[in-house]
Amino acid sequence: MSEVPVSPASDTKAKGEIAPAQADRLADLASYQAGSVVSRVLIRRSTGNVTLFAFAEGQELSEHTAPFDALAQVLEGKTEIKIAGKPFQLGAGEVILMPANRPHALRAISRFKMLLIMIRS
Repeated sequence: MSEVPVSPASDTKAKGEIAPAQADRLADLASYQAGSVVSRVLIRRSTGNVTLFAFAEGQELSEHTAPFDALAQVLEGKTEIKIAGKPFQLGAGEVILMPANRPHALRAISRFKMLLIMIRS
């Protein structure tokens, strides 16, 4: 099997980003911390970001808006995500699209991990 060439642009990475051409267990890339929300940007590009979050039980992100669509994928645990005031309860394996410019908020029903993919276009 031959190696896949890696372009010079993808060789550079910001602090905290995942290494190219290396397998990792996604949920292990961010750890829970009591009373906190932990975030780690796995990929940061001009076209969008991929960020892993670990929420301690009861932690929240207050209502806010973003100028871009964001796909939230719950990896473990349970969360309530409100979009324009409408609540959605999600568990492991579920996803929801948070549309650009619509207010949304998150609350950890239990501790949970979430992958957030934001597309800038």
